[in-house]
Amino acid sequence: MIQRIQTIWLLLIAACAFASLKLPFYSGNIEVLTDNIVKPEYHKLTGTETIPLIIFTTSVGVLSLITIFLYNNRKLQMRLCLTGLLIELAVLFLYYREFNTYTQGTFSLTSVLQILIVVLFLFAFRGIYKDNKIVKESDRLR
Repeated sequence: MIQRIQTIWLLLIAACAFASLKLPFYSGNIEVLTDNIVKPEYHKLTGTETIPLIIFTTSVGVLSLITIFLYNNRKLQMRLCLTGLLIELAVLFLYYREFNTYTQGTFSLTSVLQILIVVLFLFAFRGIYKDNKIVKESDRLR
């Protein structure tokens, strides 16, 4: 289990997903209405901003941890990697929808974690695919 490279990728995915709950994705000004006056207020967009962001971000982390322990069922592992990738793309869409409400601001350096999760899911899928291919070739030789 640990000797497989996809285990490392999946652990990194879980670490990035759980870290993105606290680290900002976008920082900037958002307009707030107080006393019938619109004032800009500095705000950081994190993974705990809305309920769908919390649910999808934690599901990516938990799904990657569950996928690690399914090393005997590689087909299910590959399906779960693709599912995690689709959920992460939904997380990116939710972040996009949220940061469009800001009047001005910039992406934080930690927003790279979300792109890194997508890349790591692709690496994990590739590692699982290679393992599956090796097992099929060895079964054919028997």
